[in-house]
Amino acid sequence: MEPVTECILLAAGEGKRMRPLTTSRPKVMIPLANRPMLEHLILAGKEAGIQRFIIVVGYGEQAIREYFGDGSRIGVEIDYVVQRKQLGTADALRSAEGLVSGNFLMMNGDMLLSADEIAEFCRMPIPALAVSETDHPEDYGVVLLEGDRVVNLEEKSKNPKSRLINAGAYLFSLEIFERIQMIGLSRRGEYELTDALMGYINEGSLFAFCLRSWMDVGYPWDILAAHELFLDALQAENLGTVEEGVVIKGTVAIGEGTIIRSGSYIEGPCIIGKDCIVGPHAYIRPRTSIGDMCHIGNAVEIKNSVILNKTKIPHFNYIGDSVIGSGCNFGAGTKIANLRHDYTVVHVGGIRTGRKKFGAVIGDNVLFGINCSVNTGSLIGSGCRIAPHSFVDGVYDDETIISR
Repeated sequence: MEPVTECILLAAGEGKRMRPLTTSRPKVMIPLANRPMLEHLILAGKEAGIQRFIIVVGYGEQAIREYFGDGSRIGVEIDYVVQRKQLGTADALRSAEGLVSGNFLMMNGDMLLSADEIAEFCRMPIPALAVSETDHPEDYGVVLLEGDRVVNLEEKSKNPKSRLINAGAYLFSLEIFERIQMIGLSRRGEYELTDALMGYINEGSLFAFCLRSWMDVGYPWDILAAHELFLDALQAENLGTVEEGVVIKGTVAIGEGTIIRSGSYIEGPCIIGKDCIVGPHAYIRPRTSIGDMCHIGNAVEIKNSVILNKTKIPHFNYIGDSVIGSGCNFGAGTKIANLRHDYTVVHVGGIRTGRKKFGAVIGDNVLFGINCSVNTGSLIGSGCRIAPHSFVDGVYDDETIISR
């Protein structure tokens, strides 16, 4: 069998479950350890032998095109095709017809997968579907197997018959394009790839490959688990300036142009981007990711959090187990709580995070006055303005003005 060297990546969706982080960027461009999640997937594919990627873009496509270009920066070939309306996975695949030359890999762009497993999957008989085991299969499409063959696919069910779910990675020949031409709209008004797969299932020809490393990044709190994975594999690096009196323990990567001022204490693994100012007397705790051009100032403590580019947390702030968008500014003394008094799992907007320690999700360009308090499980939309001494608790839409 000829090696699989081409891959179609589905990256046209907005990622509504990721709001407010997708207000100004497509989901696949949300950074994990200071790289867009899509870049992690492309680099894994490259290591597995994929040479050419066709990215199906739509929402926020310009951000993807500008960042990746033709792929030469990261040593691959990248082409783009546009899915203007989100009419389902089969429609997204159909938009790439004619752009692949033979057997190909297809993956959702918002998942994480190791290079070893991509390479192993690409050696499967064709057609093949990647599956993964989960403890909450009711949130996904469920897969039923007999041996190494798929015998049924179930839509999201309250009583799933299996713990195996469709992981969003497929191995196809060009024949799949003939099959998707024959399907109609589903009950949801979309062209579903699962409808095309049912033909293979009825023929007994759809193989299953069980993944071990797969991770779905569906909600903002999943970002914490995902970036922890990458930080655990981080290589220490210092391209910035570290003043005397700074303590660095563990694996820490510091970007070019960044200054770590005296008295700061940094515990790895953590990553700090380019052109940041940290300190004096800042405390950066393990599994924290700080983007480019951020300011983490005097007597600020940050623990197990993701801070996107150009955010300023400059005076006497505490950020714990949170995801903070870009361009935010925290007034002096503003703090985020990350643990309930009853020690139960934190919910955000009624959705279970699965984490006993979780602070807040904060969108882009949110401005806090001084001495604000943000409760566990809060979600603050992009562009919100929060008055001094405010108590923030719950879910707030973009551009909300929050006062005491």
